[in-house]
Amino acid sequence: MDLFEEPQTRAAIPQPLAARVRPRTLQEFAGQEHLVGPGKLLRRAIEADRVTSLILYGPPGTGKTALAHLVAQATRARFEPLNATASGVEELRKAIARAKERAQLEGKRTILFIDEIHRFNKAQQDVLMPDVEQGNPILIGATTFNPFFSIVSALLSRSLVCEFKPLASAEILTLLHRALADQERGLGALPIRADQDALEHLATVCDGDARRALNALEVAALTTPKGQDGVIPLTLAAVEESIQKKAVVYDRQDDAHYDTISAFIKSMRGSDPHATLYWLAKMLYAGEDPRFIARRLVICAAEDVGNADPQALVVAIAAMHASEFVGLPECRIPLAQAAVYVACAPKSNAAYLGIEKALKDVEEGRTFEVPTHLKDAHYQGAKQLGRGKDYKYAHDFPEHHVEQAYLPPAAGPTPAYYEPTDLGFEKTLKARLAYLKSRKSAA
Repeated sequence: MDLFEEPQTRAAIPQPLAARVRPRTLQEFAGQEHLVGPGKLLRRAIEADRVTSLILYGPPGTGKTALAHLVAQATRARFEPLNATASGVEELRKAIARAKERAQLEGKRTILFIDEIHRFNKAQQDVLMPDVEQGNPILIGATTFNPFFSIVSALLSRSLVCEFKPLASAEILTLLHRALADQERGLGALPIRADQDALEHLATVCDGDARRALNALEVAALTTPKGQDGVIPLTLAAVEESIQKKAVVYDRQDDAHYDTISAFIKSMRGSDPHATLYWLAKMLYAGEDPRFIARRLVICAAEDVGNADPQALVVAIAAMHASEFVGLPECRIPLAQAAVYVACAPKSNAAYLGIEKALKDVEEGRTFEVPTHLKDAHYQGAKQLGRGKDYKYAHDFPEHHVEQAYLPPAAGPTPAYYEPTDLGFEKTLKARLAYLKSRKSAA
């Protein structure tokens, strides 16, 4: 058999829909506009045939393999795929040897696509180094793990790392419609009548994974019996069964979206952890963006818990970062932990009310110049202007506190913006403010 002859199979194995409708051009590629949108670096490199080694990093079904095929097609290079879960050093060496011979005999470059490249250990990754550095083969590695934790630094330094984002529902909806219309590669040859709410359900619950949505669409199309009119009715019930996830009444652009997040926040504010978890579960099940939930958690921790338990804000922000880092489905756990903490914490909106009062004063024209003794005195010449004169450094005084004016005389008596409650840690703050006030009176 010729070295470059494609392996022969006894029978053609039908490819799944997601593989059949893989984009053939960059114009058909959905999503990742930050990477391959018009004028973006990676798109320019592909169109100019100047692609170097790439590490494509992101969730499943976001187009990493599809883009690797497009790169091979645009650069007229031979595409050689390997999967790190089933390949070792021997397979790597053979692929590299084929790439070298191909370059010598045909003058053709090879794109070595390694899926799940994070599965290779350091020794296996090091095998790639000399030849990748010479530019043949061109390495395109795909991984769902952060490459800065799983790929050796020497390989990273010779590659362009591209982070893929989950596809938006609208982008997946476009792919579903395209697959239904494509008679050559898609489902266009079948007599299908797909309800829009069914397609929107698939686009929402697949969590940005186009492969999952397309394969569920194919399962629904091939297993749903024809109606009396000879048409396959792809209803909401049919696609629910194919993707094993029920639809809930929840439209991100409709009242249910705002009503549910409202119920979630009010349940936390009302100190009901059970209701809090229910509304959280409903949002997650319906495909709500975890980042949106995390943002509302952070706001609730600051607005409704405040200084009654300052740790609530710390926990909420930690959950926000954890959600971004681990993604779905695991991010439901830190979100639940933070939501329960905020729900159970003592409540105070004193800080929120305080900033609202202060903003109202500023908006209504109570604006004052900074007193001279509080102005910045660190730059050259500041002292000649009297900046910082007579300022008292609090740490030079007993108990690290000194009485001085922090608002100008024109402001009148110090406004009572912040009025702490007797709940939680705020009770301690209230006692301290009262103590400082008593010291001022005694002085």
